[in-house]
Amino acid sequence: MLIVTSFTLLASVLVWFNYSAVLPQIVDAWELSGLRAGVIFSAFQAGYLVTIVPMGMAADRYSARWTMSIGAVGTGAASLAFALVATGFLSGTFLRFVSGLFMAGVYVPGMRFLSDWYPSAIRGRAIGLYVGTFSLASGLSFLLAAGVAAAVDWQTAIAVTSVGAIAVGPLMFLLTRDKPGAARAEGGFDLSVLRNRDYLLAVGVYSGHNWELFGTRNWIQAFLVTTPAVVAAGGTAVAGTLTGLMMAIGGLGNAIGGWFSDRVGRYRTIGLALAASALFSITFGSLGWLPLPFLAALLLIYGVAITMDSAPTSTAITEIVDDEHMGTALSMQSLLGFTVTLVSPVVFGAALDAFGYPVAFPTLAIGSVFAIGAVMVLARRVG
Repeated sequence: MLIVTSFTLLASVLVWFNYSAVLPQIVDAWELSGLRAGVIFSAFQAGYLVTIVPMGMAADRYSARWTMSIGAVGTGAASLAFALVATGFLSGTFLRFVSGLFMAGVYVPGMRFLSDWYPSAIRGRAIGLYVGTFSLASGLSFLLAAGVAAAVDWQTAIAVTSVGAIAVGPLMFLLTRDKPGAARAEGGFDLSVLRNRDYLLAVGVYSGHNWELFGTRNWIQAFLVTTPAVVAAGGTAVAGTLTGLMMAIGGLGNAIGGWFSDRVGRYRTIGLALAASALFSITFGSLGWLPLPFLAALLLIYGVAITMDSAPTSTAITEIVDDEHMGTALSMQSLLGFTVTLVSPVVFGAALDAFGYPVAFPTLAIGSVFAIGAVMVLARRVG
């Protein structure tokens, strides 16, 4: 169950970031302005946010397995169409939006599906490996698509990173099964989840985590190309490779965080991980003078630390809410958590314009500090 579900997520997430990996080529081919190129990227995010709650409800009421299968096929098919038939801004925006709509049927329903099968004592490890696949696939998408685009063209790169999602959808349906007797919701959206203070605190933790994580992923490559060591080693190509590796190694951080949370507790693991990532965020913008081996090593450790709290937080949510509403709760977590990612890169950019990277990076730690406060309150409430 875990292997097939994680592989389904991996193949689907390759679609999420393949556009970003070949963005320079698409901008040249379609003569896009910066604004239009950004709109096409945001279209995928918008589609994801539009359907994340309905997809979570479908996983609760019907079958997370079915939801994932349909989501993976739809995500891959729309992305493959982007490679084959998109000709410019309007068609590209539409197809990325549709792809995002279906992607919402993969990530959160997968957590719901695994939570049915894994008891609380080992659920952190299972969710950690699953969520770690997201980080791994994010980096692989960047590396694979960029490599294929350089060797062939951007259309082939998009197609190569799309067909896997189409293939794994049927495999998810055929090779897994719903757990017998798993709780199922009835009726529409249950507002009681929003009256659960422990749940809202956990969502606050996740939102603070995303503030830091996505702000970092948005700006880290831009920072690296300004460092003397990276410029001397090859500039943009080296920065892109290091960024992809940082994103990919985040999968290890998720796995470690999930494992530790089973051993020493969810909230202790979350707090320690957030403190470590905040320390990196506060200091990293002042370390551009380091030689490349040291800079790369710290970057990879940063990539592990910044993801370690994600899996324990999602696992904690599965234990805080009722089983029959787990998918809805996780989807609301994802909706609110991804919404803050629209803000933190902008705050970083404003600080960068005014003061430079040494001040811009500490703005990312705002999310960690907020999340630490929320998890401390949550730990006291839960006991």
